[in-house]
Amino acid sequence: MNYKKRRDEVLSKMEKNSVLVLYSGVRHHVSADEYAPFEANRNFFYLTGIRRENMMLILDNATEEPTETLLIEEADPDRERWMGKKMTVDEAKAQAQIEKVGFIDTEKGIINRMLTREDVYTVYFDTYRHDIDDLEDYNMMKAREFAQKYPGVRVKDCAPIIAEMRMQKDEDEVSLIREAIKLTDGGLKNLMSHLQPGQMEYQAQADFEYSIKRNGADGVAFHTIAGSGINGTMLHYVTNECECKDNTLLLLDLGAKYKGYCADITRTYPVNGKFTEKQRMVYEVVLAANRAVAKTAKPGMTLRELNDVCKKVLAEGCIRMGLIEKEEEIGKYYMHGVSHHLGIDVHDVSVASNSKLRPGAVISDEPGLYIDEWEIGIRVEDDLLITEDGCECLSEDVMRTPDEIEAFMAEAHK
Repeated sequence: MNYKKRRDEVLSKMEKNSVLVLYSGVRHHVSADEYAPFEANRNFFYLTGIRRENMMLILDNATEEPTETLLIEEADPDRERWMGKKMTVDEAKAQAQIEKVGFIDTEKGIINRMLTREDVYTVYFDTYRHDIDDLEDYNMMKAREFAQKYPGVRVKDCAPIIAEMRMQKDEDEVSLIREAIKLTDGGLKNLMSHLQPGQMEYQAQADFEYSIKRNGADGVAFHTIAGSGINGTMLHYVTNECECKDNTLLLLDLGAKYKGYCADITRTYPVNGKFTEKQRMVYEVVLAANRAVAKTAKPGMTLRELNDVCKKVLAEGCIRMGLIEKEEEIGKYYMHGVSHHLGIDVHDVSVASNSKLRPGAVISDEPGLYIDEWEIGIRVEDDLLITEDGCECLSEDVMRTPDEIEAFMAEAHK
């Protein structure tokens, strides 16, 4: 990864006489001496390659020549004995490809000097908020504190600048996504090998998650969805506590995370290894929509246009199956979009100004049908890389046809 190049691009898009301040974040306290697993700010990770807590990146565009500084925690031998080794200055320099590395306890002094000695009119923070009711994260808290202390300096959000860059992946990023998909494929095969009537949804989840972790994944890209029977018609079903019964389907929306990059794959399997006639009929419609999107996706298209392609195939199939009479009624059985961007986040960042797909974008391809009255929920999801003249299905090797699935499960259960 060329983190220096990324930071230079951000600096080129910042206003003159501005500074960017970006924090990796701190651990969230849960109870007593327990903390939630730490997740570094994604934009900090994107610009440094570091996923450690209590760090700070400063990009200064208010000097004659732009400068960049990384502040890290200073090692404390006594604390390291209890909590593990901290990143050294040399390690930080090498990982982030940055020359100037200091310690986080100098943060206030550095900011104060910049604001008193330089003509700084704007300071960028990561103030992205997904929902108005979300709790304030660390970067948001720091932005608010700064605004209170320096009311004459404009605070601006850096997230849109970085989001536009993150929407196109370089070769190194695509390579990591490929590996995450490979791990996901192995996990699905392990799951299929054990799947049978009477198994619990959480056992299928465990078979997948054991495999990916055993083979080098960071962990899961998101909470595994394992919905059997009617549970498969719920889009974000995550309780995974019901029995997988004979003659039902198990919908699995899952993915491995590898070195900070996500896979996002959905497959739907017959619990007993054999699709019923009705299940196969619905599955073939969903698969046709999946393949139509993969065939159609190319630079210049929007996700809305891809969804229109998907909806048309699904609607035609539902009309044939007697579920609806008109194409516009498809919303009864298909109620989500077919694509989102994928990368450091499983629903990766995007900005409206970059809505048309460009080479390097990685997107999902996930049509589905959710038929409550038949207790059938089927989704088939792949990950697509937009190329110069079309797209490549990065997950092409993850088996998806009914015949492949039935043959694999039959062989695995001999």
